[in-house]
Amino acid sequence: MSKPVYLAPLLALTLALLALTQGISAAALSVTALLLLGCVWALCSADSLAGLAGVLVVCLLVAWRLLVGDSLPLPASGYWLQVSGLALLAHHSVHRLAHLEHALAPQGAVAGLFGLWLLFFWQLLVTRFGVPQVLLPTPLAILEALLGNLGLLAGDVVQTVIKSVLVGYLLGCGAGIACGILIERFPFAQRGLLPLANLTSTIPLVGVAPIAVMWFGFDWPSKAAVIVLVTFFPALVSTLAGLQATGKLERELMHSYAATPRMTLLALRLPAAMPFIFNALKVNSALALISAIVAEYFGSPTAGLGFRISAEAARMHMPIVWAAIVVASLIGSGCYAVLVRLERRVTFWHPAIRSAH
Repeated sequence: MSKPVYLAPLLALTLALLALTQGISAAALSVTALLLLGCVWALCSADSLAGLAGVLVVCLLVAWRLLVGDSLPLPASGYWLQVSGLALLAHHSVHRLAHLEHALAPQGAVAGLFGLWLLFFWQLLVTRFGVPQVLLPTPLAILEALLGNLGLLAGDVVQTVIKSVLVGYLLGCGAGIACGILIERFPFAQRGLLPLANLTSTIPLVGVAPIAVMWFGFDWPSKAAVIVLVTFFPALVSTLAGLQATGKLERELMHSYAATPRMTLLALRLPAAMPFIFNALKVNSALALISAIVAEYFGSPTAGLGFRISAEAARMHMPIVWAAIVVASLIGSGCYAVLVRLERRVTFWHPAIRSAH
């Protein structure tokens, strides 16, 4: 392990030793002892998965003791020295996991560990300072609200994601890709359709959502219409840029083979445009979900993630609001991850994909 990596456990060890001089209680003394054990373990153990596991076990014990330990009315210097030492050990654990071999550390393990530490310190600080649940609920309160309202949130997911987002996303992206191919094939369409498509991208979402509700009703078709409008232009522009990205030599080679425009499109231009198209699909996956949630603010049946956020915020039930936000974030991240994997399968020939393996 390089010398800078030792800095975090050394600083944590110093803070733990200082905490011993603060006259703290027996419970806090046990936290300091565990913290000292974690620092020594981090300094002595080899650069291996077993050493990292040992540091994480000690960190979890310290974290648990800080959460359920003494509840002091005012922040004590010894307590905050322990919290600071744990933060340094947490930094050391993430840094150490990031430098393990890829075979030992699964993909996403570093991000997962970093996220867990963020949730812990969120819980610890909100509980310690007594932040009102209306301002910022704790992760445990959000988890409790999520588990207690699974059926309700499942219905919201069906209404927002399955009905509105999926239909609008497929129609908007499909129409954008088809129009991009049409515009590239016929130059006169580029002069006529592209300015109109550009005009649709400038229409504000908060302006078109109420109009869509008036036209298509309060149910999911109005939200799907808004999503079509939002996702159409990015798919069109990316497809057009991808189709025009093929080199002159490749096009002349296809011409020398007497390839028809359709054959050139299918064998050369469309495969070359796939990285651009997938970039648009990934961007639109987030835009579609955000647009559906915002559109539900302007009229919705008694279901939907946007409706749930709006209704529960008006009732000051903030843990449920945060639970709905967590569900939307997880779905958006999952859709993005699926598109990334699909992109690697389809564009395996691209240099950026090959260099990642």
